[in-house]
Amino acid sequence: MKKIFFTALAVCFVGLTFSCSSDDNGSSTSPTITDVTNTMSSGTWRITKYIDSGDDETTDFNGYNFTFSPNTILMATNGTNEYMGSWIVATDNSNDDSPSNDLDFIISFSGPVKFIELSDDWDIQSRTSTKLELIDVSGGNGGTDYLTFEKN
Repeated sequence: MKKIFFTALAVCFVGLTFSCSSDDNGSSTSPTITDVTNTMSSGTWRITKYIDSGDDETTDFNGYNFTFSPNTILMATNGTNEYMGSWIVATDNSNDDSPSNDLDFIISFSGPVKFIELSDDWDIQSRTSTKLELIDVSGGNGGTDYLTFEKN
């Protein structure tokens, strides 16, 4: 399992390395990998919404602060418990034509169970300097999950 995760992470890193773009003329409305990475690696964040297939599980993450380090390390701590995961922003390989789905926000935790539930390749719905809204439509059961991080 770890080998698969690290292989996937390496593939995402290669995608990150070769798919970064910047928009010098300011004409693009879609965020780039660099935009999202810079936003999330600044400060600490909290989960203000986590809906898992219709069930509101936001309170599972009350009191946790998330730090997205530029080196893809993701830390979640509530002052007592600390969990380490990983994160990366990569180009979405799906064949849809929706610009909002051009990037994946990939989160991975190995434990505990409630944090493992966050592990997914999320589509970015919207991003500001203080808020990131994510969505994932499950391939298995067709449920839709929503995850929102807001800056502390």
